[in-house]
Amino acid sequence: MNDRPVKRSVTLRGHRTSVTLEPLFWQALKDIARERRLAVNALAAEIDSQRDLETGLATALRVYILDWYRSRSR
Repeated sequence: MNDRPVKRSVTLRGHRTSVTLEPLFWQALKDIARERRLAVNALAAEIDSQRDLETGLATALRVYILDWYRSRSR
């Protein structure tokens, strides 16, 4: 399995930005977006709008994904 981070572009508020995440996080983000019936860009934009500006986008995405799965395991 390739655990090396992968850089991808997402569009937030009409602007493209690059985010680097491990493949498992990219897959989890896609799975959550599908379950919520959102595009990955829409989900990323939602997470971005809720993050503390001192927190990087990649970190905010990872924390969101962790919280998502933790809330479902309860």
